[in-house]
Amino acid sequence: MIQKLLILSSSILLVCGSAAIADDSSNSGNLKYIRGLRNAEDILPLGDTEWLITSGLNGQFSNTDDIGHIYLVNSSEKTFEEFFPGVTPNFDHDKKIFNVCPGPINPETFSAHGLALQQRSPGQFRLYITGHGEREAIEIFDINAKDAKPAISWVGCVLLPDKMLANSVAILSDGGFVATKFFDPTVPNPFNDISQGKTTGGVYEWHPGGKVNAIDGTQLSGANGIAVSTDNKWVYVAASGTREIVRYDRTKNPVTLEKVQISIGPDNIRWGDDGLLYTVGANYVPPEECKNPPCETGWSVFSINPETLKAKRVTGVDQTATMQNASSAIAIGDEIWVGTFSGDKIGYLPKP
Repeated sequence: MIQKLLILSSSILLVCGSAAIADDSSNSGNLKYIRGLRNAEDILPLGDTEWLITSGLNGQFSNTDDIGHIYLVNSSEKTFEEFFPGVTPNFDHDKKIFNVCPGPINPETFSAHGLALQQRSPGQFRLYITGHGEREAIEIFDINAKDAKPAISWVGCVLLPDKMLANSVAILSDGGFVATKFFDPTVPNPFNDISQGKTTGGVYEWHPGGKVNAIDGTQLSGANGIAVSTDNKWVYVAASGTREIVRYDRTKNPVTLEKVQISIGPDNIRWGDDGLLYTVGANYVPPEECKNPPCETGWSVFSINPETLKAKRVTGVDQTATMQNASSAIAIGDEIWVGTFSGDKIGYLPKP
């Protein structure tokens, strides 16, 4: 049985200028909050800077009227602000690489989901996002982090195939990507299929100048988070429906899968600065113990050894925490940062 932590109370937000500041005087035990970020489903560090980037889903999965955002978080000062679209969004279409992209994103209907970052040169990053809204696409941005505060510009997109709701994306060394199909949005009640462990999607791959193609042999139940090794050989995927972390070798055709099952429904999967992979998700409750789903379960963070696939629970909370629906966990130094696909905050807690 998963060990549970005692949770105390909720956090308070102070607003100062354009940034929101966490008040650590009232939190859930060791889990502290920065409140005000809406549906910050994914979190990534911006290189070795103090900045974090988070996504911001619209209300599609939370049944709210939220609109999409990208947020910029200062991990040292524990503050955040809207990064995109902001007051004056910047567009600089790279038509050489993304010539098939029909045009700039519509900030009013944009929904930011999974994130991937690639450092292209000192202080310069490229950000890929699985975007929903008027179009289903991987949206691409450039981030300049050379100045005191980073700046962001939309530069292009890659449209995704029909009947594909994308979840997560990972960037390949040539500027291509691998992305997960979570489910077919035209299928009635796809979340029910995922809860039953039925195959709903898989992994797709794209390279500049080419098409987005499904990778045979990667069919999974609720293909969710995705990460690639630095040499682009190994791909790691979180299969939410079967509660598995799956690894396959991109150099082999057909691919062969290795997997390990864990006691959560894993969501995003991220590299920590210690060389381990980290994932987070709701603690598993057997159907016979959850008579009226969805049941509040709390959540746990697991680390995964990328070579052995050995999984270990690192930390987590129980169902009384004010932050549920954890969807992304990253380990940075002595802290673990956690995002949620449905909520008004992100959390951080000590790394054990």
